[in-house]
Amino acid sequence: MCQYLGLTPFRLTRLTNAYSKKLENFKAAIGLYFGYYNFVKMHSTLRTTPAMAAGVVNELWTVADLVEKTDA
Repeated sequence: MCQYLGLTPFRLTRLTNAYSKKLENFKAAIGLYFGYYNFVKMHSTLRTTPAMAAGVVNELWTVADLVEKTDA
């Protein structure tokens, strides 16, 4: 999982300050991480985001757009 995503989500590493002690916080952090990876981060091999390549969205999202959509 971590090799595919490029960087290790630090919530999975226990010896960091970002370690999740509660399952609810872990789910929220991983959800935001995957949302950022798929909707906000521009991938050099695709030259777009994975969500745009799959036809899920038509425009590039910002972090503000991602937070706005997750608050709903």
